[in-house]
Amino acid sequence: MLDNASGNTNKIREALAFRASLPDDEALAMPAEFYTSAAFLEVEIDAVLRKEWLCVGHIGEVRNPGDFFTTEMVGEQLLVVRDRDGTVRVLSNVCRHRGNRVAEGSGNARKFICQYHTWNYDTTGALVAAPLMKKRAAFDQKKCGLPEFSSEIWNGWIFVNLDGQAEPLTPRLGGLQNVIRNYHQDERFLVFMEEDEWACNWKALFENFMEGYHLSATHLKTLHKITPTRLCRKMVSGDAWTGYHAYYDPDYPPRGPFHPDLTEDETTNSPMYGVFPNLVVGMATNFTLFMCLRPNGPDKVRIRWGVTGIEDDPESQAVRDYVDLCRSFNVEDREKLEILQETMKTRTFDGGPLAPDDYEGTIWDFTKYMARLLTV
Repeated sequence: MLDNASGNTNKIREALAFRASLPDDEALAMPAEFYTSAAFLEVEIDAVLRKEWLCVGHIGEVRNPGDFFTTEMVGEQLLVVRDRDGTVRVLSNVCRHRGNRVAEGSGNARKFICQYHTWNYDTTGALVAAPLMKKRAAFDQKKCGLPEFSSEIWNGWIFVNLDGQAEPLTPRLGGLQNVIRNYHQDERFLVFMEEDEWACNWKALFENFMEGYHLSATHLKTLHKITPTRLCRKMVSGDAWTGYHAYYDPDYPPRGPFHPDLTEDETTNSPMYGVFPNLVVGMATNFTLFMCLRPNGPDKVRIRWGVTGIEDDPESQAVRDYVDLCRSFNVEDREKLEILQETMKTRTFDGGPLAPDDYEGTIWDFTKYMARLLTV
């Protein structure tokens, strides 16, 4: 669908504002353009994604000094590294000379060397060598380090704030921390990590992960027998997050081992939550699935997804079984979302009524979050 730029974005803003004005029991889904407009995606990037805390990965990817991985977020090339003193940093992965990347992929390094002109940077981002540049009198090596972005670690996830102006994240998630405290996500080990891309809008995937209404229909062969839709219960959510409890079917085998701090009720459900705007988490009693989302145009989403577990054993049969389960229901979700992206090219869909709070109240929370940032 072609955008009529400003008119199109104004229409979507008006739709957000209208929905935010509705009472909860009249909640509506967003119209098709919310998921297809290239112009509106640029608005989201400027007003949401560059200003909020974005999850880029997990500290399990940078366990040791010198460990690093590279990623991209709304046009920014990022280098995530644990420096030689153990501090996790999010640096610009753009050489200060002529702008090429200084690192590729992931691994362990004592320094990063831009392959264009071999400028060298250490793990703090400081420039340590620039061939022949001392012959230029005005060159100041100390002023040519890689810029560092504001970052924060919450329960093992690494967040970055691209404009450096966001309020600290952890205090904003205090209510969520109270909900998940006994699951001890901070003690779980990263046992699997993978990257993927789906042909759907990033918000559609966020919403899909965060609602239980589709569990029994879309996941009849996988999740329905574990966490059927009828047993979903909405959490009390906050300004920076939303979620629900996916209760286990009593006939399904216990999902241990259980942390000793878990209450009897907590052993019977998985908290499913999203930290706005791009981290979604399914926290079972034994494993955690998470996805870090980033748009690649209005109709594609890049995903860094991983699994953490109670035991530090990536090759265990339990890990393999859980990853296989995740792959199975991801295939089911991907099929539905890629169909959805095609059908959203219609000009006739204006957003239907959302299901009751326990099933789609999380989508309503996300809509109101976007409205707070994108409407006056």
